[in-house]
Amino acid sequence: MAAGLVVVLTAAWLLWPDDEPPPRQREYRAETACLLTGAQGVASPEASPVWSGMQEASLATQVKVQYLEVDGPQTGPQAETFLAGLVQNRCDVIFAVGAAPVAGVTKIAARYPQARFVAFGAIEPGRNVSVVDDSDPEVVRQQAHDLVVALTRTPS
Repeated sequence: MAAGLVVVLTAAWLLWPDDEPPPRQREYRAETACLLTGAQGVASPEASPVWSGMQEASLATQVKVQYLEVDGPQTGPQAETFLAGLVQNRCDVIFAVGAAPVAGVTKIAARYPQARFVAFGAIEPGRNVSVVDDSDPEVVRQQAHDLVVALTRTPS
């Protein structure tokens, strides 16, 4: 009887379902695209399509995407501090959306000529500043998507 119990317990132990596999960590590429928004963050009407395009591109390419909101007064000089922080964090491309972030781009782009900026708003393009000035959210989403995807084809 004891032998039978041992056989049953051994069989039950061998047939017992394995524990859930550990959650898989997402493996990202080395490239990072960063978004600076105004105080409303990615919920704002102008930032939402940009963030959506960035996230879609990240899922397709494993490029890391992140965003940061300008805290405090919504002015160009205040945004400059946050833009400089994104440069220091080694973002491969920095998107700026909203009045304050876009206003801060020109001065920071001149200070950090090695950094790449994309302003979603009306400013003058420069050597390291591209401009997407379109009011159609779908066009803006697609532009953000394509710019993040382009990071996979450009040496960092």
